[in-house]
Amino acid sequence: MASTEAGGYRERLLAGAVSCLQDKGYARTTARDLVAASGTNLASIGYHFGGKDALLNEAIAEFFEQWTERVERSLFEAEPGTPRELLLRALEQLVDVFGEMRPQLVLCVESFPAALREPVLRAKLAEAYAKARVAGTDMLSRAAGRLGAELPVEPAALVSVVIAISDGLMLQWLLDPEATPDARQVVDVLAALGAFVA
Repeated sequence: MASTEAGGYRERLLAGAVSCLQDKGYARTTARDLVAASGTNLASIGYHFGGKDALLNEAIAEFFEQWTERVERSLFEAEPGTPRELLLRALEQLVDVFGEMRPQLVLCVESFPAALREPVLRAKLAEAYAKARVAGTDMLSRAAGRLGAELPVEPAALVSVVIAISDGLMLQWLLDPEATPDARQVVDVLAALGAFVA
């Protein structure tokens, strides 16, 4: 493939894949859909990703990574504040963004049933969660260092619980947005729960 083609085709294919996944879902997206959405050609899918499924899997994983990077920016672009303020900033980027990210959330939720039947997608999603846990653990360590504080629990477990809260609220929000608590309510509940079980 010519170097001029290679320059933007990968990014265009990923953007086209995200668009197709949001419009049609994982199972109904075809290679021709991907070509039409990206303005590329069938050969470019194989050249850059090895096939349609690998491209779709990569697009889903990239969404997870971009979301993790968004959380990281929110934590470290400003002064650290208190541990509670840091948790609130993280949850604002995990929960209070549901409205603007609805198409991506639908894509995310629809990828889970497909992953139960597609071992490669399941492995890709597991890898995306593993990367999020590693990134989250690093964020916690950096935040604790800036605050001069010790973490009260094992960082990877804390990150997994925060991800689980976000994932669970995402499902609730997609079904009933008005009944889903926002980030501030979640922090208040966690603080009260911590005091209650301490």
